[in-house]
Amino acid sequence: MKRNKFIVIGSGRLGSNIATQMSELGEDVIIVDATDDSFRKLQESFSGYQVVGDATDLSVLENSYVKHAKTVVITTDSDNVNIYLAHICYYIYNVPNIFVRLADTDKGTLLEGTYIKAIYPFTLSLQDFMKLYKEEDAK
Repeated sequence: MKRNKFIVIGSGRLGSNIATQMSELGEDVIIVDATDDSFRKLQESFSGYQVVGDATDLSVLENSYVKHAKTVVITTDSDNVNIYLAHICYYIYNVPNIFVRLADTDKGTLLEGTYIKAIYPFTLSLQDFMKLYKEEDAK
């Protein structure tokens, strides 16, 4: 089975921007969200597919070609849902690249022993701030 799909679950600000960027890079992108209204955040340059549905429903995931996914990025607003979906993609569908957005850095321990990679917006923002501060301080 050829794995050539790039799936984004959650069409908030982060998910929409990742989907758009990857679409612009030529990836075959499918973005999934429970509400049709969420797709308004996608930029005009997005050329992928939109799937309306609850990704915790395995039939929605399968209709989104998760069996053909080389990468899944999970960015819903719920850490618990994100971890659940990451584990589903890892244990059931064997997706080779899984990224999950987590607000709570302590929940990263639930990903130990897997190759699932966590994205922590808080940590990234703090690192960016410290980098900018050091640049300013060096002047």
